[in-house]
Amino acid sequence: MDNFIQTHLLSENCYDEFFIKANFLDVPCLKALISKCLGILIIIGAVIVKLPQIIKMISAKSGAGVSLLSQVLELVALTATISYSVANSFPFSAWGEGLFLVLQTSTICYLVFYYDNKALAGIAFLVVYAAALYVFLSGMVPMNILWSFQSSNIAIIIGSKVLQAWANYSNGSTGQLSVITFFLLFLGSIARIFTSIQETGDALIILIYMITTTFNGVIFAQLIYYWNVPIAKAKSE
Repeated sequence: MDNFIQTHLLSENCYDEFFIKANFLDVPCLKALISKCLGILIIIGAVIVKLPQIIKMISAKSGAGVSLLSQVLELVALTATISYSVANSFPFSAWGEGLFLVLQTSTICYLVFYYDNKALAGIAFLVVYAAALYVFLSGMVPMNILWSFQSSNIAIIIGSKVLQAWANYSNGSTGQLSVITFFLLFLGSIARIFTSIQETGDALIILIYMITTTFNGVIFAQLIYYWNVPIAKAKSE
Protein backbone atom coordinates (compact mmCIF):
# COMPACT_ATOMS: atom_id res chain seq x y z
CA MET A 1 0.00 0.00 0.00
CA ASP A 2 2.81 2.42 0.89
CA ASN A 3 4.46 1.71 -2.46
CA PHE A 4 1.21 2.41 -4.33
CA ILE A 5 0.71 5.70 -2.49
CA GLN A 6 4.26 6.86 -3.20
CA THR A 7 4.15 5.75 -6.83
CA HIS A 8 0.68 6.93 -7.87
CA LEU A 9 -0.63 9.45 -5.35
CA LEU A 10 2.08 11.37 -3.52
CA SER A 11 5.55 12.71 -4.15
CA GLU A 12 8.27 11.70 -1.70
CA ASN A 13 8.06 15.12 -0.06
CA CYS A 14 4.27 14.94 0.39
CA TYR A 15 4.48 11.36 1.66
CA ASP A 16 6.87 12.56 4.36
CA GLU A 17 4.60 15.49 5.22
CA PHE A 18 1.56 13.26 5.68
CA PHE A 19 2.97 10.05 7.14
CA ILE A 20 6.24 11.06 8.80
CA LYS A 21 5.50 14.56 10.06
CA ALA A 22 1.72 13.96 10.37
CA ASN A 23 1.15 17.33 8.69
CA PHE A 24 -2.18 16.69 6.97
CA LEU A 25 -2.87 20.38 6.38
CA ASP A 26 -0.05 21.02 3.94
CA VAL A 27 -1.98 22.88 1.19
CA PRO A 28 0.26 22.09 -1.84
CA CYS A 29 0.31 18.41 -0.94
CA LEU A 30 -3.45 18.35 -0.34
CA LYS A 31 -4.02 19.90 -3.78
CA ALA A 32 -1.67 17.37 -5.37
CA LEU A 33 -3.43 14.46 -3.62
CA ILE A 34 -6.91 15.70 -4.60
CA SER A 35 -5.72 16.15 -8.19
CA LYS A 36 -4.29 12.62 -8.36
CA CYS A 37 -7.44 11.10 -6.86
CA LEU A 38 -9.66 13.06 -9.25
CA GLY A 39 -7.49 11.98 -12.17
CA ILE A 40 -7.83 8.32 -11.21
CA LEU A 41 -11.61 8.68 -10.71
CA ILE A 42 -11.94 10.38 -14.12
CA ILE A 43 -10.07 7.51 -15.78
CA ILE A 44 -12.23 4.92 -14.00
CA GLY A 45 -15.37 6.82 -15.02
CA ALA A 46 -14.12 7.08 -18.61
CA VAL A 47 -14.19 3.29 -18.88
CA ILE A 48 -18.01 3.43 -18.87
CA VAL A 49 -18.88 7.08 -19.57
CA LYS A 50 -20.14 6.51 -23.12
CA LEU A 51 -21.59 3.04 -22.56
CA PRO A 52 -25.09 4.49 -21.88
CA GLN A 53 -24.87 6.20 -25.27
CA ILE A 54 -23.78 2.98 -26.99
CA ILE A 55 -26.46 0.92 -25.23
CA LYS A 56 -29.15 3.45 -26.13
CA MET A 57 -28.19 3.30 -29.82
CA ILE A 58 -28.11 -0.50 -29.87
CA SER A 59 -31.43 -0.75 -28.04
CA ALA A 60 -33.09 1.66 -30.46
CA LYS A 61 -31.23 0.17 -33.45
CA SER A 62 -30.70 3.75 -34.55
CA GLY A 63 -28.12 6.51 -34.61
CA ALA A 64 -30.77 9.22 -35.02
CA GLY A 65 -29.74 12.54 -33.52
CA VAL A 66 -26.06 11.59 -33.21
CA SER A 67 -23.91 13.80 -35.43
CA LEU A 68 -21.28 11.64 -37.13
CA LEU A 69 -19.14 14.65 -38.00
CA SER A 70 -19.26 15.77 -34.38
CA GLN A 71 -18.07 12.34 -33.21
CA VAL A 72 -15.28 12.26 -35.80
CA LEU A 73 -14.07 15.70 -34.74
CA GLU A 74 -14.14 14.55 -31.12
CA LEU A 75 -11.91 11.62 -32.10
CA VAL A 76 -9.49 14.04 -33.75
CA ALA A 77 -9.45 16.18 -30.60
CA LEU A 78 -8.86 13.15 -28.36
CA THR A 79 -6.04 11.96 -30.60
CA ALA A 80 -4.37 15.36 -30.41
CA THR A 81 -4.56 15.48 -26.61
CA ILE A 82 -3.32 11.92 -26.12
CA SER A 83 -0.40 12.21 -28.53
CA TYR A 84 0.62 15.64 -27.15
CA SER A 85 0.44 14.37 -23.56
CA VAL A 86 2.46 11.23 -24.31
CA ALA A 87 5.12 13.25 -26.14
CA ASN A 88 5.40 15.61 -23.13
CA SER A 89 5.55 12.69 -20.67
CA PHE A 90 2.57 14.00 -18.70
CA PRO A 91 1.42 11.55 -15.97
CA PHE A 92 -1.17 8.99 -17.09
CA SER A 93 -3.60 10.33 -14.49
CA ALA A 94 -3.65 13.64 -16.43
CA TRP A 95 -4.85 12.20 -19.75
CA GLY A 96 -5.53 8.45 -19.43
CA GLU A 97 -9.29 8.74 -19.89
CA GLY A 98 -8.61 9.73 -23.48
CA LEU A 99 -7.73 6.14 -24.40
CA PHE A 100 -11.07 4.82 -23.16
CA LEU A 101 -12.97 7.70 -24.76
CA VAL A 102 -11.27 6.90 -28.09
CA LEU A 103 -12.48 3.29 -27.93
CA GLN A 104 -16.04 4.28 -27.08
CA THR A 105 -16.25 7.20 -29.51
CA SER A 106 -14.94 4.94 -32.29
CA THR A 107 -17.68 2.46 -31.44
CA ILE A 108 -20.31 5.21 -31.64
CA CYS A 109 -18.98 6.27 -35.05
CA TYR A 110 -19.20 2.69 -36.31
CA LEU A 111 -22.77 2.34 -34.99
CA VAL A 112 -23.82 5.51 -36.84
CA PHE A 113 -22.43 3.97 -40.06
CA TYR A 114 -23.95 0.58 -39.27
CA TYR A 115 -27.48 1.85 -38.61
CA ASP A 116 -27.25 3.91 -41.79
CA ASN A 117 -26.63 0.63 -43.70
CA LYS A 118 -22.97 1.49 -44.28
CA ALA A 119 -21.24 -1.21 -42.23
CA LEU A 120 -18.32 -1.62 -44.66
CA ALA A 121 -17.68 2.12 -44.62
CA GLY A 122 -17.71 1.92 -40.83
CA ILE A 123 -15.08 -0.82 -40.80
CA ALA A 124 -12.91 1.12 -43.26
CA PHE A 125 -13.19 4.18 -41.03
CA LEU A 126 -12.01 2.22 -37.98
CA VAL A 127 -9.02 0.79 -39.87
CA VAL A 128 -7.91 4.20 -41.14
CA TYR A 129 -8.33 5.80 -37.72
CA ALA A 130 -6.40 3.02 -35.96
CA ALA A 131 -3.50 3.51 -38.40
CA ALA A 132 -3.51 7.28 -37.83
CA LEU A 133 -3.58 6.82 -34.05
CA TYR A 134 -0.58 4.47 -34.25
CA VAL A 135 1.42 7.02 -36.21
CA PHE A 136 0.71 9.82 -33.73
CA LEU A 137 1.60 7.68 -30.71
CA SER A 138 4.70 6.09 -32.27
CA GLY A 139 7.01 9.07 -31.81
CA MET A 140 7.35 9.58 -35.55
CA VAL A 141 5.56 12.94 -35.47
CA PRO A 142 7.76 15.95 -34.48
CA MET A 143 6.84 17.88 -31.34
CA ASN A 144 6.19 21.14 -33.22
CA ILE A 145 3.56 19.37 -35.32
CA LEU A 146 2.00 17.81 -32.22
CA TRP A 147 1.84 21.24 -30.59
CA SER A 148 0.14 22.68 -33.66
CA PHE A 149 -2.24 19.69 -33.72
CA GLN A 150 -3.08 20.25 -30.06
CA SER A 151 -3.55 23.99 -30.67
CA SER A 152 -6.07 23.22 -33.40
CA ASN A 153 -8.07 21.36 -30.74
CA ILE A 154 -9.72 24.62 -29.71
CA ALA A 155 -11.36 25.04 -33.11
CA ILE A 156 -12.01 21.28 -33.45
CA ILE A 157 -13.76 21.01 -30.07
CA ILE A 158 -15.86 24.11 -30.71
CA GLY A 159 -16.76 22.75 -34.14
CA SER A 160 -17.68 19.27 -32.89
CA LYS A 161 -19.83 20.55 -30.02
CA VAL A 162 -21.52 23.27 -32.09
CA LEU A 163 -22.41 20.68 -34.75
CA GLN A 164 -24.08 18.46 -32.15
CA ALA A 165 -25.81 21.38 -30.44
CA TRP A 166 -27.05 22.66 -33.81
CA ALA A 167 -28.32 19.19 -34.75
CA ASN A 168 -30.25 19.07 -31.48
CA TYR A 169 -31.70 22.53 -32.09
CA SER A 170 -32.59 21.82 -35.72
CA ASN A 171 -34.28 18.53 -34.83
CA GLY A 172 -36.01 19.97 -31.79
CA SER A 173 -34.83 16.78 -30.10
CA THR A 174 -31.68 15.09 -28.86
CA GLY A 175 -32.61 11.77 -30.48
CA GLN A 176 -30.49 8.89 -29.19
CA LEU A 177 -28.09 11.07 -27.17
CA SER A 178 -27.68 9.84 -23.59
CA VAL A 179 -28.25 12.30 -20.75
CA ILE A 180 -26.13 10.11 -18.44
CA THR A 181 -23.18 10.22 -20.83
CA PHE A 182 -23.22 13.99 -21.21
CA PHE A 183 -23.75 14.57 -17.51
CA LEU A 184 -20.65 12.48 -16.76
CA LEU A 185 -18.68 14.21 -19.53
CA PHE A 186 -19.67 17.59 -18.08
CA LEU A 187 -18.54 16.65 -14.57
CA GLY A 188 -15.36 15.04 -15.87
CA SER A 189 -14.33 18.07 -17.89
CA ILE A 190 -14.87 20.34 -14.86
CA ALA A 191 -12.60 18.11 -12.79
CA ARG A 192 -10.03 18.03 -15.61
CA ILE A 193 -9.58 21.80 -15.39
CA PHE A 194 -8.34 21.40 -11.80
CA THR A 195 -6.18 18.34 -12.48
CA SER A 196 -4.61 19.97 -15.55
CA ILE A 197 -3.67 23.03 -13.51
CA GLN A 198 -2.12 20.83 -10.84
CA GLU A 199 -0.42 18.14 -12.93
CA THR A 200 0.57 19.78 -16.21
CA GLY A 201 0.45 23.54 -15.79
CA ASP A 202 -0.02 23.60 -19.58
CA ALA A 203 -2.10 26.68 -20.47
CA LEU A 204 -3.18 25.18 -23.79
CA ILE A 205 -4.62 22.03 -22.21
CA ILE A 206 -6.31 24.04 -19.44
CA LEU A 207 -7.98 26.31 -22.01
CA ILE A 208 -9.15 23.32 -24.03
CA TYR A 209 -10.81 21.74 -20.99
CA MET A 210 -12.48 25.04 -20.11
CA ILE A 211 -13.98 25.22 -23.61
CA THR A 212 -14.96 21.54 -23.48
CA THR A 213 -16.73 22.09 -20.15
CA THR A 214 -18.71 25.02 -21.54
CA PHE A 215 -20.02 23.12 -24.55
CA ASN A 216 -20.66 19.89 -22.66
CA GLY A 217 -22.79 22.01 -20.35
CA VAL A 218 -24.73 23.44 -23.31
CA ILE A 219 -25.50 19.97 -24.73
CA PHE A 220 -26.43 18.64 -21.29
CA ALA A 221 -28.84 21.57 -20.91
CA GLN A 222 -30.38 20.68 -24.29
CA LEU A 223 -30.86 17.10 -23.16
CA ILE A 224 -32.86 18.37 -20.19
CA TYR A 225 -34.81 20.87 -22.30
CA TYR A 226 -35.73 18.33 -25.00
CA TRP A 227 -36.35 15.53 -22.51
CA ASN A 228 -38.20 12.56 -24.09
CA VAL A 229 -39.01 14.45 -27.33
CA PRO A 230 -38.45 12.08 -30.31
CA ILE A 231 -37.14 13.52 -33.58
CA ALA A 232 -40.21 12.51 -35.59
CA LYS A 233 -42.58 14.26 -33.19
CA ALA A 234 -40.42 17.37 -32.94
CA LYS A 235 -40.24 17.75 -36.74
CA SER A 236 -43.99 17.27 -37.17
CA GLU A 237 -44.84 20.11 -34.78
